[in-house]
Amino acid sequence: MTEELEELLHELNDQRGTFRITMRGLTAADAAKRTTVSELTLGGLLNHLVQGERGWTHIITEQPLPPPGMLDQSQYTWAGNDFEALLAEYDEAARATDQAVRTASLHKLVPLPSAPWDPDPRPMSVRRIVLHLMRETAQHAGHADIIREALDGQSTTALL
Repeated sequence: MTEELEELLHELNDQRGTFRITMRGLTAADAAKRTTVSELTLGGLLNHLVQGERGWTHIITEQPLPPPGMLDQSQYTWAGNDFEALLAEYDEAARATDQAVRTASLHKLVPLPSAPWDPDPRPMSVRRIVLHLMRETAQHAGHADIIREALDGQSTTALL
């Protein structure tokens, strides 16, 4: 593996870790609770990141169609009762993404599925996909921190 690949995956995993810290000590009821005017919940954000990781892994490995639900906005919701299972799904999805990235070249261009916001997308490099996942995870880690603080006064920094 190249130094660049290791650095990219290290940073992505650092962002995932920050997001995971915010999930510490939550119950399923906590994860499903809205705490702001937004519809977002901690479980919904986690579900979205699970679906995003799975979707990008699917794309990196050049599956012919997007996985079910990849383009579905309902992935931001979660009303399940097994929060620990959802956390395990996130960890597994992250491992699968890392493996797909490690076996592909960062320069490799992969086709993207058509989406309502981009019906004819240009191919994307694996490097750019990793950078996108970093940005997406960091953005949602910030959302999660705000939601968690409104939930019980805890912040990611306090949970360290």
